[in-house]
Amino acid sequence: MWQEDEHFMARALQLATYGRSTVSPNPMVGCVIVLEGKIIGEGWHQKAGEPHAEVLAVQSVMDKALLKLATVYVTLEPCAHFGKTPPCADLLVNHKVKRVVVGSTDPNPLVAGKGIAKLKAANIDVSVGVLEKACLALNKVFFTSISKSRPFIVLKWAQTADGYIARKNFDAKWISSVLSRQLVHKWRSELDVILVGKNTVMYDNPQLNTREWSGRHPVRLVIDHYLQLSESLKVFDQSVPTLIFNLKKEDEKQNLKWIKLEEEGFINQLIDFIHRLKIQSVLIEGGGNTLKQFIDSGLWDEARVFTCKSFFEEGVEAPELKEEALVSHEIIEGDLLQVYQHINR
Repeated sequence: MWQEDEHFMARALQLATYGRSTVSPNPMVGCVIVLEGKIIGEGWHQKAGEPHAEVLAVQSVMDKALLKLATVYVTLEPCAHFGKTPPCADLLVNHKVKRVVVGSTDPNPLVAGKGIAKLKAANIDVSVGVLEKACLALNKVFFTSISKSRPFIVLKWAQTADGYIARKNFDAKWISSVLSRQLVHKWRSELDVILVGKNTVMYDNPQLNTREWSGRHPVRLVIDHYLQLSESLKVFDQSVPTLIFNLKKEDEKQNLKWIKLEEEGFINQLIDFIHRLKIQSVLIEGGGNTLKQFIDSGLWDEARVFTCKSFFEEGVEAPELKEEALVSHEIIEGDLLQVYQHINR
């Protein structure tokens, strides 16, 4: 039974990933409905505010009478509260499903065991913790937002083989390969916002979008303490909502918004501000000083570092991580991609 449960939960996990770029601030959830070893229905949460995975899976079952004999596999505990959609736990109870297998419980205080309790109260057989580690990893962004009251923070940079992220003149273009840069655009489509400092905007003039990947553009965040950046730069083109965090003014026009913060505790204020906007994930792409501030503050969860074959011999030194653990590495078109986790997050 346990081996069969893992097999169908793995399929539910695969389905859940299809919502990676579209469900925030909700978690990714997949659902599979099985009868006598065969899948008779499946679904995944496709977009925030739209039907949950369990709803779509139930809808896909042609003969609803079969649900009374079926097992429902769902990667996250069914919700038990009314939000933009009705409780999924109630849906499964109303259809009198035979069994529900849950990957991980939901830490959201509005759920937090209440969905499982509803199912058990209706005499539905419930199993919890199948492929739990994978289910928890799938929604690490959502869980961090709930448990830490802040977004999940990803650091990213590319460095030369001799440890520089830019030349002395701050030129950082084309350190990594074409395929590595395309992967970064994929990451941008999967995370809510992208953050950079003044120097990155001034010297690189980046667009900070997903032009090399099919997907949504992230909201752009720029740190410009003293408003030194020219509005002729690409990040001010108003094509994407852009927030400029500074020490001087509050203002707003079309897709641009200036947010004034205090100098003391600037980074923490910034993170608190975007958390209140229900932003759950941040990709910090530079520059070196901005990355260092987050590292020194202990405000990071994951670092994705490309080490490339080129040598600069001198320039802007790459940041140095603290309290990190290497969790994966791979070669991408000659670049070494190493992913680190903050061990005390």
